[in-house]
Parts: sequence; structure tokens; C-alpha cells
Amino acid sequence: MGIANPLFLLVGQHNGLESKVDAIAGQVVDALASVFFLDIWPGEAAVPMVVAWLVVGAIFFTLKMGFINLRGFRHAIAVTRGRYDNPADEGEVSHFQALASALSATVGLGNIAGVAIAVSIGGPGAIFWMILAGFLGMSSKFTECTLGQKYRKVRPDGRVMGGAMFYLSKGLAERGVGGLGKVLAVMFAIMCIGGSFGGGNSFQVNQSLNAIQQTLPWLADHRWVYGLAMTGLVGIVIIGGIKRIARTAEKIVPAMCGIYVAACLWILFLHATEVPAAFGTIVESAFNPTSAWGGFIGVLVTGFKRAAFSNEAGIGSAAIAHSAARTKYPVREGIVALLEPFIDTILVCTMTGLVIVITGHYDGGSMAAVAQPFAESSDGAGLTSQVFSSEISWFPWVLAVAVMLFAFSTMISWSYYGERCWAWLFGDASSMVYRLLFLVMVFLGSIVTSTNILDFGDLMILGMAFPNILGLYFLAGGVRRDLNDYWRRLKLGEFTVYK
Repeated sequence: MGIANPLFLLVGQHNGLESKVDAIAGQVVDALASVFFLDIWPGEAAVPMVVAWLVVGAIFFTLKMGFINLRGFRHAIAVTRGRYDNPADEGEVSHFQALASALSATVGLGNIAGVAIAVSIGGPGAIFWMILAGFLGMSSKFTECTLGQKYRKVRPDGRVMGGAMFYLSKGLAERGVGGLGKVLAVMFAIMCIGGSFGGGNSFQVNQSLNAIQQTLPWLADHRWVYGLAMTGLVGIVIIGGIKRIARTAEKIVPAMCGIYVAACLWILFLHATEVPAAFGTIVESAFNPTSAWGGFIGVLVTGFKRAAFSNEAGIGSAAIAHSAARTKYPVREGIVALLEPFIDTILVCTMTGLVIVITGHYDGGSMAAVAQPFAESSDGAGLTSQVFSSEISWFPWVLAVAVMLFAFSTMISWSYYGERCWAWLFGDASSMVYRLLFLVMVFLGSIVTSTNILDFGDLMILGMAFPNILGLYFLAGGVRRDLNDYWRRLKLGEFTVYK
């Protein structure tokens, strides 16, 4: 019979079960969305509660840490380059590998599809607020990843366990609110597992396939082929654990970012004389937007939402990857982590937005009529493909490869996040069970089309911000004291430079 018959049977008969699960998921999604996206700003341009929660937290941590996102930037680059890497330090991966692993989870379809839709609907001004939110998010990443290192647990075999579930439970216990910390940690772990199966897995497969089949129409009628191929590729990597994930990520992330940014720079080079005017339009639209873009608050919220959903600053996920880095100074790894929102949002997302503006593919731009159908159907990947192909005829093929790499890299990192939370709840012995479930979800992501099922996983990721940031407020004072001590020693030249 071979393997084809069971696969076709699964593909052909899953619709009934999918409909039932979708109906249940729809009720849960509606309930979660009513909380996460509760409007807390009067008027038409409402501010969703989860966005306000993330942005207010980012502002607080930026002020609390004395603008570490600015003063720590140069040192972050030096540490990432390996100048302070000591092979004798405890940990499983280097600073660069930890950064690449965390970036692989955030640099994804949102940088291509999400930004295109945000700019096409919210106007050029959304880019300004997106950059500002990314800048503030650098401080959130610093805080949570420092804590991920500070409260990690190194096993006798050298394996590292760390992340928000550890600093929420152990850190808050030190502050005398251990009961609250345990509740927050369990909430975080459950939502991280749900998010790893959904937004960090099935959603990535589904959306990347939707984009790739525009270039390879054959896949539209053979979606299971893509799912099977991705399942095999992901399985090869994640069975090997964080070391193999890190080694894969350190190769894929620079490559995919380099290819995509190079294409953006080429288009900007072709329109070099228009770049100053484009920046002027971005700033002007940020403070004097038209009503078509939702007014001032509408544009601001659009930019903040895109940044929050893109770089995951404040979500707590990246702390899991950074906890595995080799270092004996938690603050040092936190400083490395602040580069993530810069690369993800300020660099990659801004490149996409700038190309959209220069080519006029937004509401009010010269190519608004072309962009409108894509915006109305929320087909951000299609819009990006249209924009780039109008400048580089063969770019859709490059975009197809980039989309696949973005999705693949996101999945392998989220598999690690989910597995660490699974192991924290159920023990290390059950890790293989999680990995097998994750691979099943990879395949199902190619054939499941129900919006509610896919949205559920995405909402789980956003939900992680509520227990995480609440815990960070309790622990921020200790992080600031650790930062002050580290910075004093750095200025005194007490740290060994190896390269």
C-alpha cells in the first residue's frame, strides 16, 4: 500500500473533525480576544489591552534600566562578536548562537506580510511608531533575558533549563509572593506550549504555504507534500535539541536576513533620490495622518501593534533561548538580547515598510489601487511579492525561499520554547512526547485551514505577555542592581577580553 494511501486518507477525511474542533476553538478564541483586544481607548481608533500592556511595560523598563537600549548597544555588538566568550563558562551555546536562535523565532512572516498590511492600511506613519516601539522593546528583552540567565538551572549533564517559568516561580518566591509566582509560571508554561503548537508551528506552515503556492501553484492541490517535507526537515533539527537548533539557526538567520535586506537595499538604491522624501512622508504621516489611516491614534496603534507582534519583546519566549548561553554574568546575555528588536523591527521591518512607501503601495500612494485588494484580504505576503516583483521580476522566487526559511527557523526555535515549558511541567523524560506532538502539528498545519484553530495558537503567544510582564515588574529592581554592578565593572576594565 505504501505511505501515500494513509496520507491521502488523512487529508481527505480530516474535514469533519476539523469543523468540530474549529467550532470549539472559535468559542475559546472569541473569549480570549475579548480580553486581549479589549479596547481601552475611547473612540474609533481603539488601543487593544495587550498592546498597551506591552508598550507600557517597555516604557517602564527603558526608564528603569536607564536607557540600556542606547548605552548598551555598542557593548552588545562586542559580546555577540565573541570578544568575551569563555569556553569554560557554563551553558550550551555561544552568545551569537543564542541570539540567532531567539531571532529565528521572531524574524518571520510578520516582517514580510504583517508590515506590508500595516503600512498599506495604517499609512507611512505607522513605520515611525513601529521603530519607536521596537526601540522601547529592546529594554523589555534585556530585562527578561537577564532574568532568564539569573534563575536558570544547569543540570549535572550540562543541559540548561531556564526561562520565564523559572524566574516567575523562583524570583517571586524570593520576593515573598511565591504563590503568585507559581500561578504565573504555570500560566506562562501552558500558553507557551499552546503557542508553540499554533503560532510558532501550524500557523507558520499554513501561512508560508499560502505564500509559496503563489509561485508554485502545484502545491495548492498538494498541500500535504509541503507539510510532509517540512515535518521531515524540522524533525531532523529538533530531535537534536538546543545545540543542533542553535547550529542551524546561526546559519539560516544571517542568510535569510541578508538575502531579504539585500533585495530591499537594491530597490532603495534604484530609488535613491526618493529616499529622503520617503522618510519625510513617514515622519509627516506619523503626526499628521489622514482620517483614512485612522487618525493620529490609529496610525500610532497600527505601528505599535506590528512591532509588538513582530519582535515578541515582553512575551518572555526569548529568555528560554538566552538562558542556554555560556556566561557567568546574566546581565551580559541580557545586553546581547537587546539586539533582537533592533534587528527584527528597526532593521528588517523598517526595510519592508520603506520599500512599500517608496513604491507607493499604500492607501493614498501612487499604487493604492494595486495595494487595496491585498490589504482588504489581509494578503501581506502577496502584497510584498507584488511590490518586489514590480522592481525585480524574478524576486517572487527569492521571496518563496525566504518565506520557507522564515517559517522553518521560527518553528525550530518555538519547538525548543515549548519543549522547555513541557519539561518544566511534566519532567525531562517526557520531552520526546512533546517533540513527536510538535511534528504532528507541523504536518497538520499544511492541511488545516480553519482560521479559529490557527488564531488560537497566535493568541496563546500574546497571552504569555500578561504573566511575564507582571512578574518582571516585581523583579526589575534586582535587574537594575545587577546592571549597575556589571556596568561599573565593565567601565573599570575588570572583564577579560578573549578576542
